[in-house]
Amino acid sequence: MDTESVAIAASLGLLALALAFLSARGFLKFFEKRSAAQLAWGVGLGFGAAAMMVELVAFLGVVSSLLLQFYVFFSAAIVGVLSLGSAHAFRRPPFARAYAAYTIAACGVVALFSFLTPMPDSMVSQGIVSGNPPVFLLVLSSFVTVPATVVLLAAAVLSLRKSFRWRGLLMISGASVLGAGGAFYIASFPVMLYYAEFIGILMLFAGLVDLSKLSLSSPLARPAEKTA
Repeated sequence: MDTESVAIAASLGLLALALAFLSARGFLKFFEKRSAAQLAWGVGLGFGAAAMMVELVAFLGVVSSLLLQFYVFFSAAIVGVLSLGSAHAFRRPPFARAYAAYTIAACGVVALFSFLTPMPDSMVSQGIVSGNPPVFLLVLSSFVTVPATVVLLAAAVLSLRKSFRWRGLLMISGASVLGAGGAFYIASFPVMLYYAEFIGILMLFAGLVDLSKLSLSSPLARPAEKTA
């Protein structure tokens, strides 16, 4: 492995570890405060960590249909589950419950068909997951990613209208990048999803983490619901 390859592998591994750490903290916050938003952030960041690990394993040359099936599912579910953590910003519990039911059901359908569909090793090119899965999986994924991107953006905008915060702005940027990556993926430019996940999750990381306290919190939460 040359120096550049080692650096790429190390960056993927470090990002996966960072997301896993934040995911674990999200679960701890959930058990402490029974906050559904924290549960969503924990699961969503956990999916992000798992996707990064799949990318790392593929980059190191280990490829299988099962790994690629997980990757296709994670690619759709990450933004969907993260958006559940922002749905409360609308202050409409019936909407939050309905949206949660829809997102969980849609992610379940994507998971079912992802694991029922064999994925060819040719999806990985030079260590990067750059090939398209079957078109119907791309269409199914859009039923998760498109509404989730809209909810993330709308929730962040609502929050910024009430009180401007740089972390909220980073949330908007991260959601926009993830949404753009999903659009490119559906438009047959799948390699863009690889970079969009990396950049978008870094932005979400910066928006979610209060570095002064090293804690996981939602910059979109109402004052009474803050965890940091």
